Amino acid sequence: METRALLAIVLSIAVLAGFQYFFGNQMNSGMVAGNGTNASIVDKNTNLAGNEAKPAAKSPQPKPLKNLVKLPETSDVKGKDVVIDTPLFRAVLSENGAAFKHFVLKKYKQTIEKDSPGVDLVNVSPPLLPLGVKIMSGNEIDLRARYFKASSESIKLESGSEPATLTFECRLGDDATLTKKYTFYPGRYLIDYSMSIKGAGADRYTLFLYDKPYQESTRYIFSGPSYYAPSVGLEEISLKKPGDVHTYSGELDWLSYGDNYFMTALITLDKTGPWDVRITLLNEEKLTESSLSGRVTRVADGDKIHLCDMKLYIGPKEIERLKQVGHHLSKAINFGWFDPIAKPLLYVLNFLYKYVHNYGVCIIILTVVIKLLFWPLAHKSAQSMKTMQKLQPKLQKLKEKYGDDKERLNKELMQLYRTYKVNPMSGCLPMLLQIPVFFALYKVLLQAIELRHAPFVLWINDLSAPDRLMIPGVHIPVVGGIPVLTILMGASMYLQQKMSPSSLDPTQAKMMQFLPIIFTVMFINFPSGLVLYWLVNNILSIVQQYYVNKFTD
Repeated sequence: METRALLAIVLSIAVLAGFQYFFGNQMNSGMVAGNGTNASIVDKNTNLAGNEAKPAAKSPQPKPLKNLVKLPETSDVKGKDVVIDTPLFRAVLSENGAAFKHFVLKKYKQTIEKDSPGVDLVNVSPPLLPLGVKIMSGNEIDLRARYFKASSESIKLESGSEPATLTFECRLGDDATLTKKYTFYPGRYLIDYSMSIKGAGADRYTLFLYDKPYQESTRYIFSGPSYYAPSVGLEEISLKKPGDVHTYSGELDWLSYGDNYFMTALITLDKTGPWDVRITLLNEEKLTESSLSGRVTRVADGDKIHLCDMKLYIGPKEIERLKQVGHHLSKAINFGWFDPIAKPLLYVLNFLYKYVHNYGVCIIILTVVIKLLFWPLAHKSAQSMKTMQKLQPKLQKLKEKYGDDKERLNKELMQLYRTYKVNPMSGCLPMLLQIPVFFALYKVLLQAIELRHAPFVLWINDLSAPDRLMIPGVHIPVVGGIPVLTILMGASMYLQQKMSPSSLDPTQAKMMQFLPIIFTVMFINFPSGLVLYWLVNNILSIVQQYYVNKFTD
């Protein structure tokens, strides 16, 4: 088989195999298997026993809450729900635990239907709610279901409003009070969070996040708990069986749960800690508990002890917004192996969107730009293929003359190629160079919140979903609707193949004719944005090939 034909087939197989290999979520370091197995990642520079933060010399030592040990974990008082309404979200916090019951995003719907409700980033039930707390003062005191009196019944923020603070107070016996404070901003998903205790002392505190993923992690997307630490980078944790545990101790930037589009993150303002992270899979329904424990290091004036200052981010994984937050939060957007290519592509798409307001048009412009960058190489390759076609009679004579002497034949072929300045491998080189761009764009379309539910034209109302034209009364088995864009892509690939000079024998040519069919079938369930990219790229290649065929010798 001729080298170029073999290479083309190998490249096609590489595209298929690449999706299986590269589009894993790179979770090896976060995987835990077995019943009750603990996976620990410990910062080698952190000695938890020797580096415990000590209070300032002049500060009073906190006193244990000995009189609270026998308090019940639940409260007889049924707390009210407090509603926080801002231009970006509608949150509901319960007075039982002072934790989030709902956090509904106004700008992101669950489906593309107009009457679809907003995405709710809290999908668990009391008492296991995000931002529940335990404190340690001689003994562990669980406050996740205790009654906290709220300072307001509701808060409504309009665009341009001043930030609003909501305070929750929990009485710990006769003299002690624990206070949780949330500060909300009208144009942010970022929330200030602090906690203090008055009239008593505490040594440690633990904050909890709970999540039951809407979708399980796959090789293509990650869903579940994660954290970022300077010593280990991004860790995405996948636990297999109920009872499996992952632990980490050391410096920490943030702890979160989420999926490819949204996240809920606890952000430490003092990353040095040391912080203790414990992530546990609680049941078969994939309910996960993520806890963050810290030591009390700041003591305020008088008898009020400041436990912690943190920030919460509850919202979409918009790359620009996460970059503005800082604390390496943008690392939560993880394109895996293709991150160095995928993130620049996303930045370019977002830049173009500021001016054209249609991500489909942005993809077309991006494809044109990429094609222009590869144009000189592709043009040279097309010319080389045309020259190779003209050399076929000479190649055939050499094969007839030296057919039994492979070494001599290869030597003569190389001499012929040098004489006419052609490279038999150059025909596949442009496609080979574009494969990383293809994979990177696939990751962007699958994971970037900016392209979720992004419409293009006509029936294409979601560039992150497969292309389907739904006609009443018409149902195609397996695929459902008609993949019009994908069929056009396959047709363009066939036309491009027909226009390209061929030096293949009839048997090899017939084999190559199946490639458009293979690619069409492979692309049927790809995001329509990716199919659009490949279609436009094929059309531009056809234009280029037409120019080469008509105007070059």
